Amino acid sequence: MGTFRVSTLVAASPERVFATWTDPDRFHEWIGGVTRVTDLEGSMDVPGSRYTVWFGRMASPTEILAVERPRHIRTRFGNTILKGESDVTFGPEGKGTRINQEFVTRGFIAGIFGRLFAMGSYRGSFKGELEAFRKLVELEARGHT
Repeated sequence: MGTFRVSTLVAASPERVFATWTDPDRFHEWIGGVTRVTDLEGSMDVPGSRYTVWFGRMASPTEILAVERPRHIRTRFGNTILKGESDVTFGPEGKGTRINQEFVTRGFIAGIFGRLFAMGSYRGSFKGELEAFRKLVELEARGHT
């Protein structure tokens, strides 16, 4: 098991940040390797809702464990490579939103892969995905000011 934390400040409102974060049709724009999201049962802002994130032919079933729009979302995800929980808070800071994300992996293999994804800021790393998300939201926020 491993715990990994990443954080960034996004120049956009918590409402805009949360709405983009919880839009499964947009995951491929900022989460490395995502090819599609299927099997959505429920709503992205309701605990107990489920969906499957696909990385090519590898599925990652995901369940929403807790949500408080636009401040918090906690999910459980998992496949043979990476499984665990993601806990994300969205807090107002200055004129933007501070995103704090914590990953807690389950299992030996997931711990190893979690460590690899936690290193550096390359596309597909935890930090790289968070930075891709920040850039996406800020670009859109500038265009809708």
